[in-house]
Amino acid sequence: MTAPMLLIAETEIRRSLGRRRAVMLAAPLLLLAYLTTIFFSFDLPGIAARIRPDNAATLLGDFWSYKTHVSRDLRKPGLEVAIEGEAKGRYAPEQFPSWVQDGTTPVIDLPGGGRVTYTASGARIDRTDFGRIEVTRSGRRIAVTLPEGAVTPDWLSASSTRVDIRGPWWRFSMTPQRTETFRYQPGWELFFFDLQSPFHGKGPGELAALALWEPRLDPARANLAGMLHDFWHNRMWRHGDVVWALGETVLMAFLGTLGAALIAVPLAFLAASNFAPGRAVRFGLRRFFDLFRGIDGLIWTVILSRAFGPGPLTGALAILMTDTGTFGKTFSEALENIDEKQREGIASTGASGALQARFGVGPQVAPVILSQVLYYLESNTRSATVIGALVGGGIGLLLTQAIQTQKDWEEVSYYIVLILLMVMAMDSLSGWLRTRFIKG
Repeated sequence: MTAPMLLIAETEIRRSLGRRRAVMLAAPLLLLAYLTTIFFSFDLPGIAARIRPDNAATLLGDFWSYKTHVSRDLRKPGLEVAIEGEAKGRYAPEQFPSWVQDGTTPVIDLPGGGRVTYTASGARIDRTDFGRIEVTRSGRRIAVTLPEGAVTPDWLSASSTRVDIRGPWWRFSMTPQRTETFRYQPGWELFFFDLQSPFHGKGPGELAALALWEPRLDPARANLAGMLHDFWHNRMWRHGDVVWALGETVLMAFLGTLGAALIAVPLAFLAASNFAPGRAVRFGLRRFFDLFRGIDGLIWTVILSRAFGPGPLTGALAILMTDTGTFGKTFSEALENIDEKQREGIASTGASGALQARFGVGPQVAPVILSQVLYYLESNTRSATVIGALVGGGIGLLLTQAIQTQKDWEEVSYYIVLILLMVMAMDSLSGWLRTRFIKG
């Protein structure tokens, strides 16, 4: 290699090294600028100041626990004990839990050894780690008396009209009209049988015995049939309605995806450059696909709900319209990339255009079409949950209702678990079908 060539090569190497060094220096600066923009644009200091770890802990606890309300209302006689405070979860007086002692002065045993006693003038709270707290009601004013020499703790909040005392796995609240104690317990209470079922409160061994050899509790039907009936019609968890809602969600995704594929396949032939009868037709269909896939499915949901009203049909149509545009584009591009020699070979036998498409084009594009349809069926199962929350159908509606009540967060976690299982099932089914029909 001559000296000038060596000089040129050395110069190029230096330039390359210089560019690489510039990139290595610029990358950290760009990353720093990016993180700085995020820091100020999203107001991270303000978000950090508003974070409430105690609220987050309470919310997470509500996902896997429930609370029982023990209430005394001055406007009603007697004591009410209900799970989550709901009428359908209310205990009959003879069904009260063992930690509730009814009477003239009801006593509620607290976790950790304390207790709450409802008195004629208010309530008395005994805490093993603090002592006795007296809460008295006089008209519309409430007064709190602490043990002698005690300082107001941070777990006690009191005003002239409301008292709130918190403890581990319990809470006490009093207003001028109502005294209430909440006792928290882990699990999803009444998940299998509600309080009206004769099978409530029985252990696994007792239930197995009733199902297999014990005498019938209801002469009209077997115990196992009664268990299935009471589980399906559980008034607290509504398992039958939940399964129906899951079916609606899957049906929305299936009808929308399949309908879009059936519409898009013939239109894709007219939009492909090697099959279109003319440029005007191809251009018009391409813009048609752009229109439908350019508008998000949620926007189509809002538009169609005004036209057809809320319901699963509206959700299926929204999925159909969005996917028609997407399928039309992808299918037409797959048709444009086929091997024309296979088609020409079929044509050389004198086959008609339909036979050419069937045997010369179909085998080439079928794997692409089926793969796209199966992928979007899986994806639309998730989308149907959100769409159902807007148009009032499927599991999305139940999830939205549970969130809006701000009360039964264990139901929210139940619906989320079911949605995850549904998506996983659709993913497994899609993968199996893809392997079965594409790979053989």
